[in-house]
Amino acid sequence: QMAFGLMAFLGVISLAGVVVNNAIVLIDYVDILRERDGYGLKESLVQAGKVRFRPVILTAVTTTLGLVPLAIGFNFDFIVLVGSPIEFFSNLGDYIYMGGEQAAWWGPMAIAVIVGLLFATALTLILVPVLYYMFEKARIRISELMYNKPAEEEMEINYSAPETVQ
Repeated sequence: QMAFGLMAFLGVISLAGVVVNNAIVLIDYVDILRERDGYGLKESLVQAGKVRFRPVILTAVTTTLGLVPLAIGFNFDFIVLVGSPIEFFSNLGDYIYMGGEQAAWWGPMAIAVIVGLLFATALTLILVPVLYYMFEKARIRISELMYNKPAEEEMEINYSAPETVQ
């Protein structure tokens, strides 16, 4: 059992920045597809999810894999490595070890970021588009009620090539 200390709190704060950035980029791309390319609401959400899936997953996987050694407490004596590399590489067993002060200090942050990033990636790719859809539909309905006019029809995807002017 690990205490939720300062380093775990800093991990949560850094995690919030990554998650919010991923959600903002996803929503911005949905808006671009709707305005610039004329996609409908559902189509733009699906297309944005397809396009942003790989960057979001790669960010999560690389960050998670990069933090695994920190989370499990893998350590090496960097001072000996820099000061005397021959000594370091001739006695690897003495200078590469598990646990130690660094693991106790940085481990909670790494675990908080790993778990939070895995959970938040699912939220970014599933919950954000669902909530966007629900809020957009609610906005359209409220607009209909307040202004007594039918909502604008959703624009559909235009699969044909752009027309050329002669």
